[in-house]
Amino acid sequence: MSMDKPPATLEVRVRRIHRRDLNRTWEFLKLVFRDVNRETVEYQRPRSKRRFMEVYTSEWIEQLLYEVDGEIVGYSECAFEATGDDNWVNPRWFEKRGMRPLFVEELAVHPDYQGRGVGSFMMDQLQHLARTRGCTHLVLEVAENNEAALAWYRARSFYKLDAAIFMAQKVPGEPDLLPPRRLKRRQQVAPEAEASPNTGPMPEAAPAKPGRRKGRAAAKKSG
Repeated sequence: MSMDKPPATLEVRVRRIHRRDLNRTWEFLKLVFRDVNRETVEYQRPRSKRRFMEVYTSEWIEQLLYEVDGEIVGYSECAFEATGDDNWVNPRWFEKRGMRPLFVEELAVHPDYQGRGVGSFMMDQLQHLARTRGCTHLVLEVAENNEAALAWYRARSFYKLDAAIFMAQKVPGEPDLLPPRRLKRRQQVAPEAEASPNTGPMPEAAPAKPGRRKGRAAAKKSG
């Protein structure tokens, strides 16, 4: 008797973009925003291929790819500062309100993978990136007539700022220092057995075992 094998589980992975990914990422963005651009007066994303290529060299912008079996299923682009001649925000507005925003410039999910958790994974990644960089909010721009996107963001606690197209989401913070911890009761021991973590004889080092050392490589954009 033959038994049907369970379907293979798909896994989405995130990594930083490389120069070799630029052309296929550009084609991916055109596909994702094709229908949106048909319905808006102003083109949404991407603006131009030249601008997209320039973003790659920017120091303050993170470009992340999300892949399933090597296929691009998502792309996010965010900036830690409002830089460039064409930026759309007033930094002083956020400073007055004690907000340290992570600006989400781009968020795109492949049409075939929408509703499968890719977007939620991307949002979790952006929140994590914001926390590690000390940001308090994710801030992004949405077209008012992009009702599907507006509903998706509102379901994730984004709210409208002073202008209709700007939305923000509070990033829950995490303290740098651990909370107080209860100590164990001191046990009665012989004086010669007492020792603190930084006193007492050093233990003899165990002989090193032969083997290969594992190294860690820092993730960098490849030129």
